[in-house]
Amino acid sequence: MIRWAEDNPPPFGTGWESYPTSLRIVNWIKWALAGNELPPVADHGLSVQARWLRRRIEYHLLGNHLLANAKALIFAGTYFDGLEADAWRRQGERILWEQLPEQILPDGGHYERSPMYHLLVLEDLLDLVNLYNAYQRQVPALWRDVVERMLAWSGLMRHPDGEIPFFNDASIGIAPPPEELDRYAGSLGFDVGKGVENGCLLDSGYCRMTKGDAVLFVDCGPVGPDFQPGHAHADTLSFEVSVQGRRLFVNSGTSTYEWGPERARQRGSAAHNTLVIDGLDSSEVWAVFRVARRARVSRRRTDFGGPQFLISARHDGYKRVPGAVLHERTWRLGDGGLEILDRVSGRGRHRVELFFHLHPGVEIHEDGGVIHLAWSGSGTKIAILHLDAAVQMSVENSTYHPGFGRAIRSRCIVCRTEVELPCLLTTRIEWIRH
Repeated sequence: MIRWAEDNPPPFGTGWESYPTSLRIVNWIKWALAGNELPPVADHGLSVQARWLRRRIEYHLLGNHLLANAKALIFAGTYFDGLEADAWRRQGERILWEQLPEQILPDGGHYERSPMYHLLVLEDLLDLVNLYNAYQRQVPALWRDVVERMLAWSGLMRHPDGEIPFFNDASIGIAPPPEELDRYAGSLGFDVGKGVENGCLLDSGYCRMTKGDAVLFVDCGPVGPDFQPGHAHADTLSFEVSVQGRRLFVNSGTSTYEWGPERARQRGSAAHNTLVIDGLDSSEVWAVFRVARRARVSRRRTDFGGPQFLISARHDGYKRVPGAVLHERTWRLGDGGLEILDRVSGRGRHRVELFFHLHPGVEIHEDGGVIHLAWSGSGTKIAILHLDAAVQMSVENSTYHPGFGRAIRSRCIVCRTEVELPCLLTTRIEWIRH
């Protein structure tokens, strides 16, 4: 703290952008409230940073950045005494009063549709509840209601290993683990129930289905709010699957926010378990945090009755392709396996590709044209893939990104065909029982 304050006098040097300033204000105050004494240069620097931040609130970015700004103003306004501090706190509270009803959807999800940022926002609100409890201030009812809904959302959107699926910008190790936030919430008096096995978050556009040892996650919603899709990936109608408590099919994740081809690749449709037309992305992701024409989802249908659970949805992300192409995908999850039906409507001849990204802990064995999946090391077989007769299959190298700065070699099953539309492709994944 001393070195940063000495090397970066206001407003020059590193870390004076509004977002890192917000994080730093909160962390320094947390450190002080934990019983540590702030050095005089840091204690004085906190008030300077709060004044600086108040004039540079990120209304132009909105989203989680604006909530982080509000949190920092409330922390500073509660930590310090006086009229100026009261103004900081009131401004932060006003931002939350305006933004929470919009940013937190009725189903409890954060509107950027990133499971990672959902957890970061949840942590922010839990910190604010904790702060007001410590200072014996009344916690607004809105905060409590939002926290309860966000906890329920988090309870559904986690793999059996306890961590999040990778939809949009998502990675492990940035936000606290969901179970850690459950414990934090419980210590603050929130009722944290057991995670739900089956359900659809209709506003967010995510579904989870559980049958036997298999857990299926499906993305059948918008890529994000129209006015702020910065953390969106072209992952519409992608999915993830865990079997026997371990991840089997995974989206590739996020390892970087640096501009360049790798960031573009990780955001592209081919880095996700979905269908690609003519090598294009379903939503036009570009630069680092930009999206042009984006996929719109319609005809969403779910059925949790009967021996097979069903999810179905259609998107128009490829309507811009000559022939007005539409993609509709149906998942049928039963005790014996998962069936995926891809209907591609439109006109003309097109190249269709299906991507099935495997977790690095999965290996592939081919035997007479039959594809077997097994856990690496033990060789225990997990599933058999039955591909549509119209496709040509290849196993290609890929990378898996469970954390920022991490790239783990993995394998991807790619199914390609050139067909005259309309067409129907069927993929069956049969679980192997032991």
